Amino acid sequence: MTTQLDGLASMPDPAMPFATADRLPQGAKAVARYGDPVWCLHPLIENPGAVRSRIHWANFPDSFREECRYLAYRLINDVLPSLFLADRTAAWRERIGAESCHQSVLHWAEMTTWLHQNRITTLRNLSENNWLEYHQFVLAKGLSRSSVRQRLTSMQRLWIFDHTGTRPLGIAEPPWNREGCDDYLPAASSTAENTTDPISPATMGPLLIWSLRMVEDFADDILNAWAEHTKMVQIPMHVGDNAAARPRLDAYLQILELMSLPIPTVQRAGKTVFAVTYMAGLTGASKSQVQHALDADPYWGKIKNTKPGPCPLPIRITGKIDNKPWTEAIDFAEAPLMMRHLGTAAFIVIAYLTGMRPGEVLGLRAGCCPDPETGRHLIHGHEFKNARDEQGNHLSRGLPRAVPWVAIPPVVTAIRILERIVPSGSLLFDTHAHQFVAHRTSAKGSLTLYALRDRVEDFADWASALAERLDRTHETVPADSAGLIGTARFRRTLAWHIARRPGGLVALAIQYGHMRTAVSAGYASRSRDGIHALLDIETARVTAETLTTLHDDLASGTGVSGPAAHRLIQAAAQAPAFVGAITTSRQAKAILGNPILTVHDNPRAFAMCVYNRDKALCRRVEDDDSPRLDRCFATCANLARTDHHANQLATQVRDLELQAESGSLPPPLADRLRGQATRLREHADHHHNHRITSQEPSA
Repeated sequence: MTTQLDGLASMPDPAMPFATADRLPQGAKAVARYGDPVWCLHPLIENPGAVRSRIHWANFPDSFREECRYLAYRLINDVLPSLFLADRTAAWRERIGAESCHQSVLHWAEMTTWLHQNRITTLRNLSENNWLEYHQFVLAKGLSRSSVRQRLTSMQRLWIFDHTGTRPLGIAEPPWNREGCDDYLPAASSTAENTTDPISPATMGPLLIWSLRMVEDFADDILNAWAEHTKMVQIPMHVGDNAAARPRLDAYLQILELMSLPIPTVQRAGKTVFAVTYMAGLTGASKSQVQHALDADPYWGKIKNTKPGPCPLPIRITGKIDNKPWTEAIDFAEAPLMMRHLGTAAFIVIAYLTGMRPGEVLGLRAGCCPDPETGRHLIHGHEFKNARDEQGNHLSRGLPRAVPWVAIPPVVTAIRILERIVPSGSLLFDTHAHQFVAHRTSAKGSLTLYALRDRVEDFADWASALAERLDRTHETVPADSAGLIGTARFRRTLAWHIARRPGGLVALAIQYGHMRTAVSAGYASRSRDGIHALLDIETARVTAETLTTLHDDLASGTGVSGPAAHRLIQAAAQAPAFVGAITTSRQAKAILGNPILTVHDNPRAFAMCVYNRDKALCRRVEDDDSPRLDRCFATCANLARTDHHANQLATQVRDLELQAESGSLPPPLADRLRGQATRLREHADHHHNHRITSQEPSA
């Protein structure tokens, strides 16, 4: 068949590698040939957590395949001429990474398929009208602004590499290359990370509880079970028929028969079969000896179907919930799954309690968190998203972080567990080490995000089943209303929970009592992560929601009291300016930087804090310029109350008095509750006696 590129002098030899030597990392293995039907991009990707991509040329219509193959070769190996970078945004680089190359080629396949369906059979002399029609095709797909931009950018690169070639096809310049992309994109929206739905507290709470239990309470049991499982699997693999083991096997089976005990079985392909490997491991016999002994006696065949039994591993269970063992035993067949869940729980703990991006978690290695001589544990890793070389090109291997992450105790524990699973110096989520099967593949790098996504869902289901079995239905993990839990939502959820729990950055110290506030504050300083931007946005959203609700309440006649009452009314008057979603750091900083708007609701104190550093009693010692809502003083000049808070005070007074008069408490404790009720009643009475409304003149 004659192709559109026949006779092109610079065409690569089909037998040569599709990637030139300068594009391959040091020590990379051989790559596919230019003429191969599939180009595997694995050797070009050094990020251990990145998806391993392939270009399948069969996905292109026949008439476009060789044209696009040549342009893809140039896309991967050549640099963009500086002429084409001069007036472009900083996002444009002279050379893009393998992952971006793969994405661009996928877009080319989509575009050429659309051309083929419209009876166009070559890129040669592709016109501007064709580009405009393609643009309408892309818009009709209803894609996000970023997805449309990615496709248009891919077409720009297609044109540039054709235009700068020795024998160009004559593809017309896309109009958005000349005029800029903005006018060709859907309406602007916020960045993907800022619009990602946080995991709901109803889901995240139980999920974190079970994850922490796995790494802190159950891990030793699971690791011991896996060690025993591995030993049992290896014993029959290294022994033949063992005459010395036959008496032990006969004695074992005799005990089962005399005591009418079930025979150990496992499920295989939907059928109940003898647990031959398990019994061989227990007795030291070979698998053939076990199978022969069971087949020789019809009794066992009958028992297998009428009384199938478990395969408890001979370990002592030490993990407990409420001083009771969390399980009676770990089954031989269950051990691989439990290891899988343990690794998943460690990922959840690290991802949620550090704010790392998922790819950064997958890039961590054993030894990344050494024990310090003094001070906090620090995690040393790599950043991948913004890793660039001196020319600004993306570095797939990432760069060492200049600022390490702060590791709080549960995170350190999770890392130590993973270090017991993988070899020294290996990736903590090494694919090979996290395959808990008899015959592991030779896969390289970390588990993929897709694999972890599925593992997280499986772990949530397992945790819910365990909660049901232990009669802890309040700790089941409900499905999240926004969809799958995934891996990317933990980072956003951390910011959401910190911002929306009373106390802002002190929230984690309150939520997990053994964590220090200073560690929580470390999250906000990780500016190189962008986590600070998420925190700002969430905190600004909370402020806007609080003031909007307050504005509506004041408009309906709700009263306020306290030293900061007038400042609270003034802040609420700004609420109409917050119409619309807060989605950017610039919007958030405009709100958080306005001293008039520093209003924090504090349900624990039945009050609001209209924060002013100079008046704050909670900040007499520390230099930090944020309120300590866990140390709110009733006499603080920043305090204000609404009618709603006064009603809550009255409800709390009634509850305390009922407890005090119940007769079930020791007299000293009952007296303490009465004293607390009296103080709260005084606060409520003071509010009712001194409340003002927004219609009253300011003092």
